[in-house]
Amino acid sequence: MKTANLRGLTVLLLGLSFVSCTAELTPEQIADNLRESLISAQPGDVIDIPEGVFAFSRSLSLTADGVTIRGAGMDKTVLTFKDQAQGAEGLLVSASDFTVEDLAVEDTKGDAIKVNEGTNIVFRNVRTEWTNGPDTKNGSYGLYPVQTENVLIDGCVAIGASDAGIYVGQSRNVIVRNSRAEYNVAGIEIENTVGADVYDNVAVNNTGGILVFNMPDLPQEGHSTRVFRNEIRENNTANFAPEGTAVASVLAGSGVVITANDKVEIFENTFEANQTAHVVIASNYSTNYSERETVEGYDPFPEEIFLYGNEYSGGGDAPAMPELEAARTALFGEDGRLPAILWDGFANPEKSKDGELLDEFGICSSDEVEVFNADAPNGFAGPRVSAARSCEHTKLAPIALASDLTL
Repeated sequence: MKTANLRGLTVLLLGLSFVSCTAELTPEQIADNLRESLISAQPGDVIDIPEGVFAFSRSLSLTADGVTIRGAGMDKTVLTFKDQAQGAEGLLVSASDFTVEDLAVEDTKGDAIKVNEGTNIVFRNVRTEWTNGPDTKNGSYGLYPVQTENVLIDGCVAIGASDAGIYVGQSRNVIVRNSRAEYNVAGIEIENTVGADVYDNVAVNNTGGILVFNMPDLPQEGHSTRVFRNEIRENNTANFAPEGTAVASVLAGSGVVITANDKVEIFENTFEANQTAHVVIASNYSTNYSERETVEGYDPFPEEIFLYGNEYSGGGDAPAMPELEAARTALFGEDGRLPAILWDGFANPEKSKDGELLDEFGICSSDEVEVFNADAPNGFAGPRVSAARSCEHTKLAPIALASDLTL
């Protein structure tokens, strides 16, 4: 016990020493000190970075558990990788009990911050941004925890990612809240993840606002995601993802996109002016990755989707797909709009009747909205509109994280 206390005291003194002498160091020296601190980090270390802009030409990495990296604010402490020549990420973390907060990572060659195979991961008040705006050459992901468990993303900002601004993949027990995603291809993406709450966020000016996906070639199939109390508007930015990537098939003008994922609950959100549809529900067969190798038991169909208490305005007036645009004008006239909910029409024949999902597996909603069945299985030959079913699915339980993560 004495050794642990001495160790804690040593870390505190080192932290104070590092901060107290930064006024006498150049930004280049502070950047070098940060790199060395990450390499030599020990469990329990708190690495404080002062206000300023610090440039890096190669990736940073951390492998020690129990480390906190803390800046002076997401607009005050900026790690820029504009001249990055080496490495695929800005910061790569392979550790658990990791927290990063109050700083920004800009203009990385690849992903901004990637955390791989860790538990108890916290991103708090972190900004990732590509400052040149939407561009296919931008890095793929802003915040990128993958194969993680117990993840909190709180008060963050993600701008300009050519894939997803805030992405959580192949993970369990996740909260994304109080964050803003703007001008990304996918604003916030939950992929092959079991148990996620996405709430009190703003997704604006992305290609697709919030995505809940299940990819076919990954070892874990996701389900049970709640998307609620979000502002999801004007996600009409042209898709700038590199060709062949999963999100390259996301239609501009999509508010929430659910692809091949089950048990998704969408409630108390505000949808506004998403020009294809506010909610897009699709099978794997409507994507550009449908031919990928699938793991045994992969379910390509989205099922048990439950919508209630949402507000919808505008949207559906300029769908980013010729077949949908043709259907819009044919069914609703030149000035008409597609309904708030767009379904591609693919259904598991074992869980449907006459091409419509049975209530226990279907799209249920208490919102006064219509569902547009695009009839994609038949080449969009017979698109049609129906009232949303008033059925209900069992509501999902809230995600609970340890109190020390959510503080």
